[in-house]
Amino acid sequence: MPSFQDQSSFHSSQKFECQYSPHKFTEYISKRTGLKVVVVDQQGPKILGYFTAATEITDDSGSPHTLEHLCFMGSKNYPYKGLLDKLATRAYSTTNAWTATDHTAYTVETGGYAAFAQILPIYLDHVIRPTLTDEGCYTEVHHVNGEGHDAGVVYSEMQGVQNQQQELMELRGKRLMYPEGVGFRYETGGMMEQLRVLTAGRIRQFHRDMYQPKNLCVIVVGEVDHAHLLAMLDKFEESILNDIPEPDSQFRRPWVESPQPPSLTQSVCETVEFPEDDESAGEVSIKYFGPHCEEVVQFTALTILLSYLAGTSASVLELVMVEREQLASAVFYYSTPRPDSVIEFTLSGVDATKLSVIEARFHQLLKEVADKEVDMAYMADCLNREKRQQMYLAESNESYFTQGIISTFLFSKTGDLTYLANLKEFDELNEWTAEDWRRFLRKWLVDNNHVTILGKPSAALSKKITEDEEARIASQIKNLGPEGLKKLHKKLEDAKNYNDREIPRELLEKFKVPATDTIHFISTTSARSGYAKELGIPRNSIQEIVDQDKPALPLFIHFEHIPSNFINVHLLICTASIPVHLRPLVTLYMENFFTTPIVRGGTRIEFEQVVMELFRDTVEYSIGSGGELGNSEVLNVKFQIEKDKYGKAIGWIKDLLWNSIFDIERLKSTTVRLLADIPEEKRDGSDMSYAASDMINDAAGSIERARDTLVKALYLKRLKRLLSDEPKTVIEQLEDLRSTLCQASNFRILVVANVQRLEKPVSAWEDFIAGKDCSKPPVPLDKKIDRFSDAGKNPGNLSYIIPMSTLDSSFLLTVSKGPEDSKHPCVPALMVAIAYLDAVEGPMWTAVRGTGLAYGTGFRRRIGRLEYSVYRSPDSFKALSVSKKVVEDFVNGLTPFDSLALEGAISSIVLTLANQQATMGAAATDKFVLEVVKDLPRNWNDLILEKVRAVKVDEIKAVMKDMLLPLFDTKSSNVFITCAPIMEGSLVKGMNELGYSPEVQPLAFFQDDYGLKSPDGVDDTDDMDDDEEDEEPEDGVDDEEDEESTASA
Repeated sequence: MPSFQDQSSFHSSQKFECQYSPHKFTEYISKRTGLKVVVVDQQGPKILGYFTAATEITDDSGSPHTLEHLCFMGSKNYPYKGLLDKLATRAYSTTNAWTATDHTAYTVETGGYAAFAQILPIYLDHVIRPTLTDEGCYTEVHHVNGEGHDAGVVYSEMQGVQNQQQELMELRGKRLMYPEGVGFRYETGGMMEQLRVLTAGRIRQFHRDMYQPKNLCVIVVGEVDHAHLLAMLDKFEESILNDIPEPDSQFRRPWVESPQPPSLTQSVCETVEFPEDDESAGEVSIKYFGPHCEEVVQFTALTILLSYLAGTSASVLELVMVEREQLASAVFYYSTPRPDSVIEFTLSGVDATKLSVIEARFHQLLKEVADKEVDMAYMADCLNREKRQQMYLAESNESYFTQGIISTFLFSKTGDLTYLANLKEFDELNEWTAEDWRRFLRKWLVDNNHVTILGKPSAALSKKITEDEEARIASQIKNLGPEGLKKLHKKLEDAKNYNDREIPRELLEKFKVPATDTIHFISTTSARSGYAKELGIPRNSIQEIVDQDKPALPLFIHFEHIPSNFINVHLLICTASIPVHLRPLVTLYMENFFTTPIVRGGTRIEFEQVVMELFRDTVEYSIGSGGELGNSEVLNVKFQIEKDKYGKAIGWIKDLLWNSIFDIERLKSTTVRLLADIPEEKRDGSDMSYAASDMINDAAGSIERARDTLVKALYLKRLKRLLSDEPKTVIEQLEDLRSTLCQASNFRILVVANVQRLEKPVSAWEDFIAGKDCSKPPVPLDKKIDRFSDAGKNPGNLSYIIPMSTLDSSFLLTVSKGPEDSKHPCVPALMVAIAYLDAVEGPMWTAVRGTGLAYGTGFRRRIGRLEYSVYRSPDSFKALSVSKKVVEDFVNGLTPFDSLALEGAISSIVLTLANQQATMGAAATDKFVLEVVKDLPRNWNDLILEKVRAVKVDEIKAVMKDMLLPLFDTKSSNVFITCAPIMEGSLVKGMNELGYSPEVQPLAFFQDDYGLKSPDGVDDTDDMDDDEEDEEPEDGVDDEEDEESTASA
């Protein structure tokens, strides 16, 4: 009997299994069109799709980016805006896309293969045969509205980023590295001035040139039915043959057959100014060309070398530039896979008056490293850790292999994927000598020409950009005149009416919601020890293993058993015992946690040795908030380790909690570095709207508030002076903090591992608590709701407009009361209401994003609090007003609820649950969060889904009225808007018209010193500079902060 491939135009071109993770790879290529399909078989509830086109352009028109948006506006078979996303929402799916310089990727995440199979041919029809109408281009890309202002979803997006520091530096770097005619030179997102003149015809031609099946790679990850997938693709190919260029017509592969950049003939350094009122801190970007990304050994060697140079606090660049000489707050590095890969170092938090001096010091330091002996022991640690991390990520990151597949598709002449099957490049690199590494360092860094961009803040530029934009718009309005504006308003309304024409209901009804049993959720097995048993004792073989080891240890230990080669250990620490005035010190304590000397066996171990040993013993380690475990008011110490390092991880936690030394020079160094990061943190409009909200809505006792940027900005500056003038006082305070924090009664431990292979799962913790007071049971977990301020407990009548010179648009956040518990009877209806309103192409999307009023909006449900945000908007108050009307019309019955959209809302909730359990580790963590952190039954997801499915329309209306409408009422909400200075006047006027009485305040207004006053009485609330002379500390080290403000490595 012939196989399914004998009946298909697709043939298998590659097939292999991964040797270090349970993945299977199969590549198929169509003999008819050249379409490439790569399937990565992996277990789990989700299917991931990445539909990737290699895209190359030699202008700044933004055609690749605008096309990405327009593909969602309808297709030949489904010519209706929003149809794709409405169907995706019903089919446990969510769609997205991104445009990079070298490709555009369209993504879909679905719960189960049945849902994926339903959405795939519809999605591909949108990619290959989009409608690309004039009307869609007008509303989605760029238009001038009836008031004379430029708008459009893409235009607004680029308006929000074009004048930001990173974008300005990145663009100038591209111009210097790549000559005319090389695609990497250009801004594929589109420059505003070119978006204003971009035509639909230009976009259509770009689509015809680039979006051919032979230039497309379909990547599918998950539990896939190969025969069914190929049968679908065969049928899809048949349907498009008359709409695509002839498959055998001449075609130049982007990037592979394109002109490549010549080598840099000399090093170049230029200064780029960016708008910023705070002129204290800038940034240095240094870029080199590196090896071809297809040269696996060379590219892996580059990754290891960069880790050797700047991967940890003990690495030379971090050690010297960040800690000892305090020239930067951090040294970041990146390697971008390309035919000529790009190596980039970024020095952040740099004194803006010393940019060129610090850049010269960087190169001098690299030369010093090349002239010295290579530390081969540390290089081996870097190699081994990189290999461990690759193995761990393959197991824990559901999309881990997709980037490698995309890079191979884009840049490889052979398309050989088998390098993904093993890690043999590490074996080859393990044979490299010190001279090999030194030669490699000299070739690609020390002796290699480079491009340096010095990013310099400029208050004058901020003012100029504002004035120029005001003048341009005024001139535009004048030139158009009243009649011209009236015509533009009509043109926009006509385009919107065409785009928003109703989707035939019978078309939506054709696609049924797949059964939830087609989603294969991951199950884990729980066990408990010590105080954790008070939550109940599971009855299973894993519990028996735990009980046989040490059933009576007085600690709260929760185990989740999964078939893994790695162990995740979390130590959750409650914070209620910390005195309120010491809580801002938690920032310094956490940042210093892994980079401080310790005492071991009576001997002081210096921090460099601590960092190197941690690096050697772990996959990763971090300390941060417990947000990822469902509670932002607790601390979370996390270790990821190999299965034979369980005891070592426990030993490290003990040493870092109780045996660390608060070294004054280390504390000074860390404080200086934290302060250097603050100007950059304060440039993000979205982050600062949330920061201002935290300062008003949370009480001083909130750990999340105490670690906020607007606390650090003032408190750390004064702490720096206190460290200089009264160092013993700071040491005493930190000791007080530790003594109150590091008590066994504050601890809850989560161990995620293959417990069957775990040696001494419980008794390994005996030494951890030896000599400690374990007589008290665990204290209750901290609750954020208990740490609301009076304004947070009873929101209303507070609104703030916060002008920021770094912004070109605005960000709005409104906050009101929410359910105080996940078990509250209104929660199921609230979940459905939010999912319904927030759906892609749903009510809020259509009313706000669809009309160009914002790039995005969203509701957020937190315990005791509801939030609604407007992201990157030219008219925040208008977006707020329109959003309110959407909710009011549902409540008042003016807008009926659509039964199909309600089914879609419930499906999106199912997908959310699948996302929480996407991998074995994630599923295990989710179980702990439900049972321990949120005090919910283990089958809560099943229970809440049952309740969600039973929700009636009247319940949704009621919850919209009682819970969501208060977000848009001045009497029941607190509102925070960050904006470009040019928008201040119109926002004040608009908010007043909506019934608000906004205060216009700078960010400094929200700062809090927690009682730590300036010793000389000087008002330093708005001054980031310190009048002290810079000190030369002893050896120091840096830990990066991630988006959750987590110190890690």
